[in-house]
Amino acid sequence: MLKIQSISYAVAGRPLFDNASAVIPAGHRVGFVGRNGTGKTTLFRLIRGELALEAGDIATPKGARIGGVDQEVPASATSLLDTVLAADGERAALLSEAETAEDPSRIAEIQARLQDIGAWSGEARASAILKGLGFSQEDQGRACADFSGGWRMRVALAGVLFAAPDLLLLDEPTNYLDLEGALWLESYLARYPHTVLVISHDRGLLNRSVGSILHLEDRALTLYQGAYDTFAQTRLARLQVAEAENKKQEARRAHLQSFVDRFQYKASKARQAQARLKMIAKMTPITTPSEAALRKFSFPNPDKELSPPLLALDGAAVGYGGEPVLKRLGLRIDGEDRIALLGKNGEGKSTLAKLLAGKLDASRGQVTRARGLKVGYFAQHQLDELRPEESPLDHIRRVRPDEGEAKRRARLGGFGLGAAQADMPAKALSGGQKARLSLLLATIDAPELLILDEPTNHLDIESREALVEALTAYGGAVILVSHDMHLLGLVADRLWKVGDGAVAAYGGDLDGYRAELLSEAPPKAAEAKRKKEKPRDISDLKANLKAAETRLEKAEALRAKLAERLADPALYEAGRERDMADLQRQYGDLETALARAEELWMKAAARLEAAG
Repeated sequence: MLKIQSISYAVAGRPLFDNASAVIPAGHRVGFVGRNGTGKTTLFRLIRGELALEAGDIATPKGARIGGVDQEVPASATSLLDTVLAADGERAALLSEAETAEDPSRIAEIQARLQDIGAWSGEARASAILKGLGFSQEDQGRACADFSGGWRMRVALAGVLFAAPDLLLLDEPTNYLDLEGALWLESYLARYPHTVLVISHDRGLLNRSVGSILHLEDRALTLYQGAYDTFAQTRLARLQVAEAENKKQEARRAHLQSFVDRFQYKASKARQAQARLKMIAKMTPITTPSEAALRKFSFPNPDKELSPPLLALDGAAVGYGGEPVLKRLGLRIDGEDRIALLGKNGEGKSTLAKLLAGKLDASRGQVTRARGLKVGYFAQHQLDELRPEESPLDHIRRVRPDEGEAKRRARLGGFGLGAAQADMPAKALSGGQKARLSLLLATIDAPELLILDEPTNHLDIESREALVEALTAYGGAVILVSHDMHLLGLVADRLWKVGDGAVAAYGGDLDGYRAELLSEAPPKAAEAKRKKEKPRDISDLKANLKAAETRLEKAEALRAKLAERLADPALYEAGRERDMADLQRQYGDLETALARAEELWMKAAARLEAAG
């Protein structure tokens, strides 16, 4: 259990936590959300003891192992597989000691502990984790030095997952993963056997991998039961209640003040006026949680309509150093297309994006662009290409030298960069602010074709929703590469799959693609060895399945009722804290029971299926 009790902490005089408390039960998987810059990463450092609290206490069970990904793996000659195996310090130490131990009792202890922690299956587990994060069997034997920093971040993530700490702290783990890796991680975290606290702005992960949401707002922590969508609905209800109460109080305050203004200098009414002034002074302000004004994006729409197609490829090939990555490309993009590029990392999605953006030339075949076509291109590396000493205004001045200062500032404001950031050096901007500036520079010419390669990595959830709105309203064509399934699902209406050196339309939808990636067909040998139930047991198996279905239906119905009660705004009125805590506890217990019921149902269904 993780207990955060009445903590306070400030950075450079700015308080991040003020008497904040939360309790996370052992074994729970919790998403940690809040606006960028409010202190989420700082809390992780406080939990690990890297920073000293000003007040309060953070307690974890004695001897609990806390793990997280702090930095990438060094560029060493050690293979990826050995690097991941070494991340489990206990396993490595026991295996080393086992080679030299001579005392029989100690040898027995070592062997028993190695058995308990599954040491003998370590290589298989480490290999499976690396494979899930995008490393082939051949890659796993290569040295870490052979891979770039982004890939070594994946190795670091694989290491901490393999070590399986009692408290796993993950800070935006999908930022350096592609869609396939992100989906694999979702599935892995959903089965993780210990406590997880994950900072994420990925709605898919927060809806499918965690059972609770810890929200940081106004320097306080609030734990909500349920996945992200449930949290969002519950919080919206609280905001609506607070807003309604605030309006009532303001109306009452205005009424009392009007009496005071009229009669405070009239002798016969002076005492009544003073009484009303006291009533006004005693009113406790009802404040709604501070909302970041939804920082909308405003993409300029193309100023002309080009003759279709905007871009066409006929027998085109593209690659590096004379080696083709993609070949025999026959593709067409029209004016209102919304296309998502799917495919595993390294198959050529970014290469195709660069070809379409004109950043790479085709090595053969024909690329036809509409006359006057303007292309806006955003890629992750562009954040690093911003000039660190120059302000956002300086960046705009360079591309719009004849534009007035007010117009430049208005452009920045349209991308959520206000007066405070306009004159700030780019190196001092947050990751999200740099991403906004890069998006502004990519779209400033009102392109007819916008190509976005992982645009959401540094954007919080509110900004991602704003990006969805901007892309929906945008009048040009859009090509998207992203691990954010929520973004792809709301924006893209066509899917192209990149793989095996080719690009082709994908016939299914995103849910089908997700299922395809996560499905694992059982080995044929295992299929052959599977024993079928005897025919006389079929009736019993059907009865067991029916009973499991009944338990599952009851648990789901009860969860729906509890969720409805948790969404009731009246629950969050003053004085009902105990009721709210009891309901949240019941919801957490029910989640555990529901998971068990689902497990029993799946086992019963599998046994019946195996019996034919």
